[in-house]
Amino acid sequence: MSINPDLQGRTYPAGEVYQVGREKIREFAAAVKATNPAHFDVARARELGYTDVVAPPTFAVIVAQRADARLVADPDAGIDFSRVVHADQRFTHHRPIVAGDELVAELHVDSVRAMGDGALISTRAEISTPDGERVATTLSSILVRGEGK
Repeated sequence: MSINPDLQGRTYPAGEVYQVGREKIREFAAAVKATNPAHFDVARARELGYTDVVAPPTFAVIVAQRADARLVADPDAGIDFSRVVHADQRFTHHRPIVAGDELVAELHVDSVRAMGDGALISTRAEISTPDGERVATTLSSILVRGEGK
């Protein structure tokens, strides 16, 4: 199956709300070896002006990948996930993510570029609260390897 070049410009609307939990932040921080006490201790986070524990910057990938999954699952996209290589990920934060946040992500397919018998797909996830407050923008590129026939 080949990648649909008409994906470029497509938008996948925000999906289900992601509830940011205190323990999820702590688990993520431990997994990425983030050591700032504000990721683990509510009192320390509040001393720094946050309402609750604050997520490490890369925590936004959890919400972004939920949006990316809608693209990959779209049968019209032509993406065979077993052939996907994650090429790049970038983050722009408009404000910190803290425990208690409710987040959604709208996914934009910014480009689809043929590369041999594969394709490089660049997406942008606009992460916000359900009422529209901007929280983060993530840019991601995946390489969908061709079948190499």
